[in-house]
Amino acid sequence: ISRQLWWGHRIPAYYVRFEGETEEEAGMPGGSSENLDRWVIGREAPEAMVEASKKFPGRKFTLEQDEDVLDTWFSSGLFPFSVFGWPDQTPDLAEFYPTALLETGHDIMFFWVARMVMMGMKLTGKVPFKQVYLHAMVRDAHGRKMSKSLGNVIDPLNVIEGISLKDLHATLEGGNLDAKEVKKAQEGQTVDYPEGIPECGTDAMRFALVAYTAQGRDINLDVLRVVGYRHWCNKMWNAVRFAMKNLGPEYAPPEASLETAGLPPASKWVLSRLNHAVTSMVAAMEKYDFNTATSAVYAFWQYDLCDVFIELVKPVVAGADEVAKKATRDALWTCLDAGLRLLHPIMPFVTEELWQRLPRRRCEVAPSIMVADYPVPMHKADGKQIEWTNEAVEAEMVVAQEIIKAVRALRTAYNLPPKAKPKLFVLTRTAAAATAAAAFSVGIETLAGCAAVAVLASTDATPKGCGVTVINEAVTIYLLLQGIVEPTTEIQKLGRKLALVQKQVADLNVKTGVVGYESKVPANVQKDNAEKLVSLRAEIASTSAAIEDFKAMLDLEAGAAKP
Repeated sequence: ISRQLWWGHRIPAYYVRFEGETEEEAGMPGGSSENLDRWVIGREAPEAMVEASKKFPGRKFTLEQDEDVLDTWFSSGLFPFSVFGWPDQTPDLAEFYPTALLETGHDIMFFWVARMVMMGMKLTGKVPFKQVYLHAMVRDAHGRKMSKSLGNVIDPLNVIEGISLKDLHATLEGGNLDAKEVKKAQEGQTVDYPEGIPECGTDAMRFALVAYTAQGRDINLDVLRVVGYRHWCNKMWNAVRFAMKNLGPEYAPPEASLETAGLPPASKWVLSRLNHAVTSMVAAMEKYDFNTATSAVYAFWQYDLCDVFIELVKPVVAGADEVAKKATRDALWTCLDAGLRLLHPIMPFVTEELWQRLPRRRCEVAPSIMVADYPVPMHKADGKQIEWTNEAVEAEMVVAQEIIKAVRALRTAYNLPPKAKPKLFVLTRTAAAATAAAAFSVGIETLAGCAAVAVLASTDATPKGCGVTVINEAVTIYLLLQGIVEPTTEIQKLGRKLALVQKQVADLNVKTGVVGYESKVPANVQKDNAEKLVSLRAEIASTSAAIEDFKAMLDLEAGAAKP
């Protein structure tokens, strides 16, 4: 159905047919036999009748209005005010016109947007909207314009609901493509979607399109990225499931915003991260910087809430400190409640479903997350009574996360099995580092998989039988390996690895040492070889150091075995 039937205003032109004449004599409006002098113009039929009577005095006739409509762009140019009942001065027109924002594509800036402005100023004396947001054009993952002949058209419904490769091929059949083009297009679909398109859901599709706005005027839509956001939705779902299990059926949320005084360090930290996310999200949404908005809310959910805080919650709720349990549960509920409301404009369906499952404050009257209050930053500078941003505790968590990262690297270097729980010693040389390590010792223990964490001062003796990493001038970690690994076996494994890497270095030295290498070999290949050589030499150094560590452990065990 032509969009003209919906959008267009019927052309105010009428064709004159004289009484008693044949079809051939009258001619066909719009056809080759049309008599152009038969057309008259009028706002309504009576006005056209008057014009026809003046043009053809004394003759009897009938009028036939042109069935076509004015240019679609002409009619749509009237859209901002015609929907409110213009030209009548209706209450809606007075209340809602001019509007605030027009969202459209840059490709119709002059076809449509400029016409709206000109028609609005001419016919109402007002600019029809204050701002225009131009969305990007969606292309395929390779940056190509979507075309049926290329087989790269992505139907949003196919991404939302999923489709098999066979059914995807079937979408190309029955159209206006010839058999060769259909075959070529199907080959393109097979390359891009060998397993078809998995079901991603509406929320993941929406989030991906909004996140892609950083690319500018064009979006190269990769369906695999949409799949990634579907998996992220699953992670949020599991986070709320975990929360419901650990909050318990009798849990009652705090009736007011949390005061941070007295909260455990991890709870202070996550509320500070939430405050950063809310501040960034609100500022970005107000500027239509949707990429920054999606990055802020994604980072909070993925890296702060799911990857860190939820893991830190587990030992607390399993412990015996009821005060710490209550504070941690309140912080968890606050983050989930605010996090869902923060995300709702972009992912409306999963956030509504999960929010409905969360316990509610007694003072909460909103029946739906759609009409619940949107989160606001908690800053005393903005007149709030509470300040959630805590740069000091965030700096302490940075130290803790560096320790966790270093321990995980040591576990990998020494091939420790996941079940191994070595003791960790953290040697600190500044008061700030000591405070951070002590404050987050339980979190380090949990996230690094350690049996216990001991914080040492610079004057304390360093333990023997440990793997060692110097993180920075203020922190060195010692991971106790004695009794967990078998030094002799590890020395043999590392020796074989060292020999293999040394051979790779020798082969690469021969390859780069041939006559004419610098003049004949492309610069990018030389660069790759140089970087590979640096990496291999670093691997030799770390492997050799590990061998020496295990040898020292053997000497330690031998000394301990002597009577």
